[in-house]
Amino acid sequence: MAYLQTEVLGHTQKVCRLYKRAVRLIQECAPNRVAFRYNAVLLRQKFDENRSLTDALKVQTLIANAEEELFQKQHTHPLKFAESPGGSAYGRELRSPDWVLDYWSHDEKAQYPEYFARREELKKEYVAYWEKKFGKAEEPHHH
Repeated sequence: MAYLQTEVLGHTQKVCRLYKRAVRLIQECAPNRVAFRYNAVLLRQKFDENRSLTDALKVQTLIANAEEELFQKQHTHPLKFAESPGGSAYGRELRSPDWVLDYWSHDEKAQYPEYFARREELKKEYVAYWEKKFGKAEEPHHH
């Protein structure tokens, strides 16, 4: 589970998230795809066996035991997706700020006429909004 719980989770969501974390753990530990699929099917069978339980205390106990088992068996080097935080490619592609487009040449802007026409309209609307909310900027005093 996360360090700080920021939302109330229903039983179904808890079980789904537990299942997904268990499958990810199997994926991390499996030496090949066949072993992963075999163990994933066994895991699904365990979850399906307990699907029809109605005793709330027993269900909570099963979830707590499964959480503890996941914690005990966690991989020393958990799988991280490349674009996710902690992944090898996270933050590698930086996004340019919007003002960079102001420095494009006319030839470059001519390749996307509709986009830049709409962008100019939006800039005018934003300036009008700014002046309405904060007033016009004062002219700098020159000596």
